[in-house]
Amino acid sequence: MINRSHRMVIITPVYEDSSAFKILLDNLFAVFGEEIFVIAVDDGSVHCPVNASCFYETQAAGTILKLQRNVGHQRAIATGLSFASGLVNEDHLLVIMDSDGEDRPSDIPTLIRRLGSSDVDIAVAARGQRTEALSFRLFYVFYKRLFHLLTGKAINFGNFMAMKPVAAKRLASMPELSIHIAAAALASKLRVGVCSIDRGTRYSGVSKMNFSGLVLHGFRGMMVFAEEVVVRVGLLCGGVAILTLFGALLAVLLKVLGHSTPGWFSVALGVLVMIFVQTGALALMILMLSGVTRRAEIASSGNHVELIESVSYLD
Repeated sequence: MINRSHRMVIITPVYEDSSAFKILLDNLFAVFGEEIFVIAVDDGSVHCPVNASCFYETQAAGTILKLQRNVGHQRAIATGLSFASGLVNEDHLLVIMDSDGEDRPSDIPTLIRRLGSSDVDIAVAARGQRTEALSFRLFYVFYKRLFHLLTGKAINFGNFMAMKPVAAKRLASMPELSIHIAAAALASKLRVGVCSIDRGTRYSGVSKMNFSGLVLHGFRGMMVFAEEVVVRVGLLCGGVAILTLFGALLAVLLKVLGHSTPGWFSVALGVLVMIFVQTGALALMILMLSGVTRRAEIASSGNHVELIESVSYLD
C-alpha cells in the first residue's frame, strides 16, 4: 500500500508491452529508489500482461490494476488516476507517464521542481526536441493551430505530467478525463506550469498508435470543449450566412437594374443559395455532435474504478 515513505506515485498504462514496463521499473528504481509507488494499469492485455515478476525483480513497490477489457490509453490513465486519488494524502505527488520509454524517468525531477511553485497545480511536459517523422510534426503544428482556433485554448503538451493531490482529486471527478487527459487538465481550471522536455526513445517495439488513431485522439481533445467549438463554428456559419444573403440581394439588385449578363443571375443566385443551405446544415451537424458528446460524457461520468477486474499489491 502507499505510505509516507513513497514520495511519488507513478501512474502508467501498459498494453501488451510488459518488457518495456520492466525496463521502466528498472529506470525508475535507479533514479528514485524506494521513494516511488508504481500503479501499472494493465489495459486488458492478453498476450503480454503485466505480472508480479516485473516488480519482484526490481524490488519496487506498486500495484497492478488489471482492467476488464481494453478501454484505450486515455481511459486507462483516468482509471489509474481515480484509483490513486483516493489513496494519497497531501505528502504525496502524482506522476502520469507512458511505459514505453518516450517519457523518461530522468525528466521527472524537472516536473517536480516546476510543481514546487505555489502557483502551479499541474506541471506538464511540452516537447522540445522531437524525434517523430516530418509528417507527424507537420500534422501536430496544424492540429495546435486548429485547436486554438476552435476552442480558444492553447495545447502543447501530452500525458507526461506531475500534479499535487488536490489536482488529482479534481481531475478524477471530471467525466472529460477519460476522453482526453491534456484537454481535461485545461478544462479543470487548475493552474498549469509548462516545462520544455525532450521526448525519449522507445525501450522496445513500435508504437501501436497509427495515423487514424492519432487524428481521432486529437479531435477528442476538441470534444472536451464542445460548447466552445459550437459557439465559434456557429458564429462562423452565421457570418457566412449573412454574407450569402447580402450577395443574393446584390445579385437581385443587379438583375433589376439590368447590369447582369444572360445566365449570370441564375448561376450566382443558385451558388449563394447552395452555400447558405450548406452553412445551415453544418451548424446543425455541429449542434447534434455537441449533444452526442455531452451524452457520452454523462454516460462515462461514473466511477472509473468500476472497470478494474483485479488489484494486486506488490511491496
